[in-house]
Amino acid sequence: MIYMENIPENIKTIINRCYPYIEEFNPAQKAVIESGYLENNRNCVIAIPTASGKTVLGIMAALKSILDGGKAVYAAPLLSIQNEKVKEFKKFEEFGIKVGKHPSSADLSVMVFESFDALTRFSWDALREVDTLIIDEFHMIGEFTRGPTIECAITRAKIINPSLRIIALSATLENMGEIQSWLDATVVEHDYRPVPLNKDVLDTEMFNTKNKNDVVVKVIEKAIEDDSQALSFVSTRRFTESLASYVAGKLKRKTTAEQKVRFKEVADRLLAVPEKKGSRPTSTCLKLAESCENGAVFHHAGLFSEQKEIIEEEFRNGNILMIAATPSLMYGVNLPSKYVVIRDYTRWTSDGPQAIPVFDYEQMSGRAGRPQYDDTGYSYLVAKSMEEAITLEERYINGQVEPTNSKLIENKDAVFKQIIAQVASTLSKTPEELQDFFTKTFYGYQMTANSSMSFFAEESLKFEIMNALEFLIQNQILQATPSGLKTTPFGNLIARSNYSVETAVKIKEYANNLDKFSPEALIYQLSQTPDMPLISFKGRKSKDPVREKLSSYGLFAIDIGNPEATAVSLIEWINERTEYQIENAYHVYSSSTRRSAYEASLLVRFTKNTLEVLGKYSYSKDLDFLSARLYYGVKEDIIPLVIGVKRLGRRRARALVNAFGEDLRPYSEKELQKVEGIGPKLAAKIKNFTDNN
Repeated sequence: MIYMENIPENIKTIINRCYPYIEEFNPAQKAVIESGYLENNRNCVIAIPTASGKTVLGIMAALKSILDGGKAVYAAPLLSIQNEKVKEFKKFEEFGIKVGKHPSSADLSVMVFESFDALTRFSWDALREVDTLIIDEFHMIGEFTRGPTIECAITRAKIINPSLRIIALSATLENMGEIQSWLDATVVEHDYRPVPLNKDVLDTEMFNTKNKNDVVVKVIEKAIEDDSQALSFVSTRRFTESLASYVAGKLKRKTTAEQKVRFKEVADRLLAVPEKKGSRPTSTCLKLAESCENGAVFHHAGLFSEQKEIIEEEFRNGNILMIAATPSLMYGVNLPSKYVVIRDYTRWTSDGPQAIPVFDYEQMSGRAGRPQYDDTGYSYLVAKSMEEAITLEERYINGQVEPTNSKLIENKDAVFKQIIAQVASTLSKTPEELQDFFTKTFYGYQMTANSSMSFFAEESLKFEIMNALEFLIQNQILQATPSGLKTTPFGNLIARSNYSVETAVKIKEYANNLDKFSPEALIYQLSQTPDMPLISFKGRKSKDPVREKLSSYGLFAIDIGNPEATAVSLIEWINERTEYQIENAYHVYSSSTRRSAYEASLLVRFTKNTLEVLGKYSYSKDLDFLSARLYYGVKEDIIPLVIGVKRLGRRRARALVNAFGEDLRPYSEKELQKVEGIGPKLAAKIKNFTDNN
């Protein structure tokens, strides 16, 4: 049971019931509680290390608001964190606290940054009811993609709801003073880690080898002796696979028969995923299962989402010895491990390989050490030589974390989106009012507070805004009227979506030039937009099959890259090909086809809305059909069946039509059950649908 004077009794009761494993607060948590943040109403930045229990501190501030009759929003950067937190907070419902994803229907809402941003644009009444905003992973304000979104959402929220209290949960940042001043917040920092972290650099010369993978193997062997596990970070998907395979080969003789039985059970679960979806396991699935049988796996975006969930769950259960992953795993998944190995300290960018920032190194290292399990965490960075090890130690272990700077103006799309948001929400009607808004952002604060840049702040901001306005007016997104700037119907459509302005403009150009509808041509166009999750090529095999498939539809591409691979995979998907068939034909990571197809179906819907806003209605039905085909992965003839009978799916729907033809009315439920996978309940649903349509 938790005893602390500074915590109100009603909050203490809820925390004791919902977090029974917290017997007492650690020194970092105590420091935050003793700062008085639960007694005052000031904004607060809580900056303590990874795995030090920030969530429960944020949630206590939320509970205080809710128990006083108010509402709270918990904002997180990623969907995976949102889902994890909703599950965690659902326990509060036994105390009459409604948990959900929007403040209009919940006391405690867990929202991704983009959803909270939308709340500040269009749901002012709901926003004004929110008393406390908790921002998880606040340090992501300096990240290129999501940073500008949360930065501008905070700025707008402070304007619309000045009494809103902000609690930012963050890693310790180099320029905490700037953030403190911008948020007008109290900062509580503490360096306590529940599990002390031992950071070191290893090099190949220490182990008398030239191969960095051998160094990783040595760490895994140490982890096995320690009855523990390891996370290994590498720079690319391909490297995750090759490292997992290499480590698995070396572990064959190092693991017990009992462990091998557990590994085999996990491998079988991984292989069952595609089979349940009606596809044979792809070569990537087979490679994953083969490595898993010896305790090592890889984790990247080219796997089925269910496979990633199995890997995370079984790793937490101790049934996997090593996960090889790309650095994206450091965000979004609560997956600590006693050992962390950072094999690659570079990351691929459009400018070639670049060294990762010290901040990212700290985030990956911070995964080492499992609270409640380990008394120490070990993080190892791997160098090629002793000389390189000295350089890496200087840079990453002894070096300073980089200052967190706003990326708002660097991200042109963010500038466009925020200008549209300001105009659509009627908060800004003139260039001067837009300038005033941008001055209040973190970017504006950093520019004006920086003595060497403040001279340029006003002019450079004016220049950026005028350039952006010119582009938005030229593309009929905004219009200048005597009463000020207004969004066009097309601009309103963009404002209410989460799509980039580049995507919207490309779709509008497609719509304006459309004289004959082709599903394949539209899929190809959408695959060229920044909002399409790409299906990537595996390795360096021939790309000719992709080129040939595109040209068979009259689509001619000079460069064959991941957008072309995505287009072809989706064209095959709507022609009812399985992931196994797609991967074999085109050498792509086809396991992510369903995710891309789902997003493509939404983009097709957005295309339909764009055409209708432009006064073009003649293609609406074609677009509805294509959206459904992408969502279900079917040809046009079985769309009514897969939509009308829930959980029937494309494989069984096709088998029914193949067996009985398109008209199923003459057949009894018993006859329908002759098709594999159709039991009495499903047969009854099919019969009910066909008889009533």
